[in-house]
Amino acid sequence: MARYDAPSRGSGKQNTFFGGAAILAVGILVVKLIGMFYKIPLVNIIGAQGNTDFTNAYNIYAVLLTISTAGLPVAVSKLVSEANAQGRRGQVRRTFQLALGMFLILGVVSFFVMYFKADMLAEMMHDTKAAAGIRALSPAVVCVGCLAALRGYTQGHLNMTPTSISQIIEALCKLIIGLTLAWWLVKGGQPPETAAAGAITGVTVGTMVALVYMVLNYAFKGDHSRQLERDEPDAPGDIVRDILRIAIPITLSSSMVGIVTVIDSSLVQGQLQRVLLEDQACWALYSGFSFVDFAPLEQAVSAWKALLPTGTEATMAVLSQQVEAAQKALAGGASAGGLESAALEVYALLESVSRSLYGNYGAALNIYNLPTSLMAAITASVIPAVSGALARRDRRGASRVSASALRITALIAFPMGVGLFVMGRPIMQLLYPALEKDLAGPLLSTLGLATVFVCMMLVCNSVLQAYGFVNLPILVMVVGGGMKIFTNYHVVAMPKVGIYGAPLGNILCFGLCLGLDLVLIARVIPRRPRYLDIFLKPFLASALMGGAAWAVYGLGSKIAMTLGKKSLEAALASGKDPGGLGAKLCDISVGLQRVLDLSRTGNALITLGAIGIAVIVYGVLVVALRAISRDDLALMPKGDKIAKLLRL
Repeated sequence: MARYDAPSRGSGKQNTFFGGAAILAVGILVVKLIGMFYKIPLVNIIGAQGNTDFTNAYNIYAVLLTISTAGLPVAVSKLVSEANAQGRRGQVRRTFQLALGMFLILGVVSFFVMYFKADMLAEMMHDTKAAAGIRALSPAVVCVGCLAALRGYTQGHLNMTPTSISQIIEALCKLIIGLTLAWWLVKGGQPPETAAAGAITGVTVGTMVALVYMVLNYAFKGDHSRQLERDEPDAPGDIVRDILRIAIPITLSSSMVGIVTVIDSSLVQGQLQRVLLEDQACWALYSGFSFVDFAPLEQAVSAWKALLPTGTEATMAVLSQQVEAAQKALAGGASAGGLESAALEVYALLESVSRSLYGNYGAALNIYNLPTSLMAAITASVIPAVSGALARRDRRGASRVSASALRITALIAFPMGVGLFVMGRPIMQLLYPALEKDLAGPLLSTLGLATVFVCMMLVCNSVLQAYGFVNLPILVMVVGGGMKIFTNYHVVAMPKVGIYGAPLGNILCFGLCLGLDLVLIARVIPRRPRYLDIFLKPFLASALMGGAAWAVYGLGSKIAMTLGKKSLEAALASGKDPGGLGAKLCDISVGLQRVLDLSRTGNALITLGAIGIAVIVYGVLVVALRAISRDDLALMPKGDKIAKLLRL
């Protein structure tokens, strides 16, 4: 049974690979649960436009955060794990100290970029109102840099507990402070962008408090004794080169996801604005949604076109030129002309509509990101575990960990992706009642298919990186990112597709990346995993689970409709003055309200019931199909006992 020591904790206990992953996964689940109590009320408080401002600011932060922390903690955990496997305690200490200094420098640089270039970054997102949120997030990157060094150090010892606790602390502060500030600002009559900045302030405070915990944990529980250091650590320059050799490629591959997301966010909103202006036939696509009112936009566009010189085509390029000219005039203290003022009004209305549309997509992305974030538990454990095994020249153990990581990922990703695809509309109705379920629901369903690809891709990348092929994921992500940008540029601009085409880029991007990763793993890694054994049984179990969830929800909906009809009939029959028109209208109003209330409560109960039954069905199928192997369980705490219980 493959076990890995955690020598620096002094307890003498041993950590299994999936034991560490499980601790981190539980922490992530708690964090995401807290995040649901944060993001769902937040969207309902600040609205779709405020959510767009929040999302755009956070996307900028995510890119710089990835650049500051993605590759370096992985590099630290890999080098610390290898040094531990070789018994080099001095090397561990020096690696951590140098990494901390590097993190701090990068965090400070990222802070200056976000704070002093906030307006420029917001303009890049086609959302000028996101600048306040970007500035509010800027101090967080400094704290996160130091957090990453401390987390990388503990993860290198396969000790995931401090990381999990610090993440929970961070999430709780974000929940309490962020929601409180957002609610207070909205109640005070502040605009959505200000409320979004208030909510983001909770993120900054959360990182500060989490950093304090990690510092105290390191100070009081860390092993700082040099008496047992019998090795001569490498020269600082050599260690720095090793860190950068590993960190830069991993950072580039990891940041590609965030960079592509930011580009995609700007691209989608820009293309939405262009097609809304240039082809009014697309308005019919959103005409049934209550949050979109095209009357002011139609009037503004007509007024602007009337002022255009004869023969000038009303395109987004022309509008952008006139808006830029108007902004320069206003910045210089001059007044904008009639044409430029009309252009500013049109641009503001286009931005408002695109923000509302993208706000619904952003809410769907919040749910879509939950399964992908769970993969951090596996990826954070794969690299030090495989690297440690390879440092001990245990190639068989490294192969077992890699294969098990892929299989466990498939067992998690497939049901989540299928569940989101089948239950997209009711889930959005349950979690975001303030949004348009007929818009956000299909977006989430499409993103559900992409969930499977991106989860598997992330773990495949970590396997390649653990084996030392750190440059290959970069090439893969470049190809996939190009596919995503190309797809969204053309598809979102189609009048009959619009915002519904945004998730399609995710499917093609990460599907292509996963395919390339699987080919590379088969070619460059010894003892390559058997893909049919890994994917077939999770796929079958997930497909049957999805069918069960669909059937239960459909049956429950019919029952709820029947009960709603009876409730309405009872309300109409209870009128005190059936002959009076006012009484009838009152009764009808009461009845409709009862049906509406029943539909909300019924949808919540039916959705939760369908999900619960789906989980049970999936668990039974996993056991019945023997989708998890004894080798997988051997890497878990008490895995032998679980295997005996399941008769594996």
